[in-house]
Amino acid sequence: MSTSGAHEFMNIAREAAGEAVNMGFRIGNRIHAHRERRAERNQLEPVIVPSVGYGSDGWVRVLGRVLYKTDLFEEFFDSVEKGDPAVEPVRGWRSFTSVAISYAKITVEIEGVTHDVQADRGGVVDVRLEQQLEPGMHNVTMRTDGGHPAQTSVYIVPKDQQIGIICDVDDTVMNTALPRPLLAAWNSFVLNEHARSATPGMAVMMDRLHCTYPSAPFMYLSTGAWNVAPTLRRFLHRNGYPKGTFLLTDWGPTPDRWFRSGQQHKVSTLKRLAAEFPHITWILIGDDGQHDPEIYNGFAVRYPHNVKAILIRNLTFGESVLSSGRVWGDNRAQEITKGALWLEGNDGTALYEQLKERGLV
Repeated sequence: MSTSGAHEFMNIAREAAGEAVNMGFRIGNRIHAHRERRAERNQLEPVIVPSVGYGSDGWVRVLGRVLYKTDLFEEFFDSVEKGDPAVEPVRGWRSFTSVAISYAKITVEIEGVTHDVQADRGGVVDVRLEQQLEPGMHNVTMRTDGGHPAQTSVYIVPKDQQIGIICDVDDTVMNTALPRPLLAAWNSFVLNEHARSATPGMAVMMDRLHCTYPSAPFMYLSTGAWNVAPTLRRFLHRNGYPKGTFLLTDWGPTPDRWFRSGQQHKVSTLKRLAAEFPHITWILIGDDGQHDPEIYNGFAVRYPHNVKAILIRNLTFGESVLSSGRVWGDNRAQEITKGALWLEGNDGTALYEQLKERGLV
């Protein structure tokens, strides 16, 4: 085949793949629209599942998701509304049976001031509101037509706060073996939240960071979908992790991709936080099972004044093989150019000891 012929073949293949992805996106939209119409006919109750937001001088970022309260998910929704962390275990797949309300209109009330906002196509509420608030926690009430009010909070970061914490979730605070497709499916759709195990020593290390920097914002950055936000919140609460904001992504195909790019989500989120808090230097916490070393290193190169330290948890041999199929010794963290910012260890205890040596806790 000639060079021109090969290029033509590749272009045709790309077009065919693009059409298949776009068709999958359209089919997904139709299925979702059908489920929404059926939920409306059955007069199911709208429910807002709120998440903790954050803000700074003159602005607030409010987060949540708007869903229909299905019978299958009713007990779980009741526990979310009551803020009960001790509800019965929930199978992971139930998080993905909920019916999101596309473009739902929401009223957000913060300290007596109301804002009218709108959810996105997946029912996710992620909006930045202009409002002046004092530093600290503030109550937020979110309402939608036909549903009960939902209560959450936002943390306003003090203007003089200089340290913040950004922490990965999968294989950093909880063991999930996310990159391996079959294990990811098992962990996401089959296991209940009580069956997930906490990473040794990480909760203690995070708690000591919180004690050292009590005014620091805590951000839990994950490639997980917003569907699992309540599960993650309850897992962190049960295992003693500091309260913080979840920075998750959406579920399902996009017009040009079968799956959303988790790496791009993390890169974009870090870039946004650097713009929102130019005065904060972040302690970045992740693991070497996915792309955290590369992403954090790239962020440190682009934003050197916004990184205090990079903590990488090294997966064990078994975790490394299960997580990404890498063999022992193939440690991507070793391939990154490291400097004084870089710390790594097998668990939270080892990382904490290094933090102490650097005078960071």
